[in-house]
This record gives sequence, C-alpha cells and structure tokens, in this order.
Amino acid sequence: MSVLYVALPIALLLGGTALVACLLCIRNGQYDDLDTPALKILNEEKPK
Repeated sequence: MSVLYVALPIALLLGGTALVACLLCIRNGQYDDLDTPALKILNEEKPK
C-alpha cells in the first residue's frame, strides 16, 4: 500500500507533463500541416 504514495504522484506528474507538452505543440502549430511533409518525398526536383 505504501508504494501508492510514491507511484501515484509520479504517474500524475508524468501525465501532466505529457499533457502540457502536447498542448504546447498544438499551440505552436506543430500539427497544422500533416500532409505536405509526406508529399515532399515525391517531389522530383534536384537540390541546387
């Protein structure tokens, strides 16, 4: 039972950190354009 006093706060801290990181990525526009990066490989232009 005493392991809950350690594991529960750690789990909440990790979950909260993941939530904050996800919200920051969404706010900064990380997920705005999901199609263009996948199509860049099909571009046949040669680099200059």
